[in-house]
Amino acid sequence: MTMEKAVLLNGSAAARLVNRMAYEIIEDNKGVENLVIIGIQTRGVLFAKALRNKINELEGVELPMGSLDITFYRDDLTRLNDHPVIKETDIAFAIEDKNIILVDDILFSGRTVNAAIKELFDMGRPAKIKLAVLIDRGHHELPIRADYCGRDVPTALGEYIKADITEDGVVERVTICDKEDKR
Repeated sequence: MTMEKAVLLNGSAAARLVNRMAYEIIEDNKGVENLVIIGIQTRGVLFAKALRNKINELEGVELPMGSLDITFYRDDLTRLNDHPVIKETDIAFAIEDKNIILVDDILFSGRTVNAAIKELFDMGRPAKIKLAVLIDRGHHELPIRADYCGRDVPTALGEYIKADITEDGVVERVTICDKEDKR
């Protein structure tokens, strides 16, 4: 039984949002020179593909993209699970002096982003790191905000944002649900 409350984005609205965010990233960085995209596992990687695909299309380039698993950098690892699921960190390029667009699907407490930044600095010293998120749902516990945000959607603690993104990086649908429907 689904506990869906509302559809926030359908496929066409999501495509427009990705298009807008790609233009913002290009404009803010004065092009794509020295730019790399790194997605946070799991859905952040999928959303990073969406942004990268659009930027590549607009600029006629192949931006480097990597994926980051922050499991061992989390400050709440022992609270999560006795057997956490480890995903892959795959960054096949040096991040030293690069302009990194760090991508996640949903910004909530800020703890995931904090862990990602710590891990990136263990790998090298980027020129800058900017955060891109599909949805910022509020409830930040750390002083972290998105530089590029698809939508701000204030939520209650008993709600959850579900982003359906394909392996190819197509945002098909974003919904707000009751917490019981979290997957």
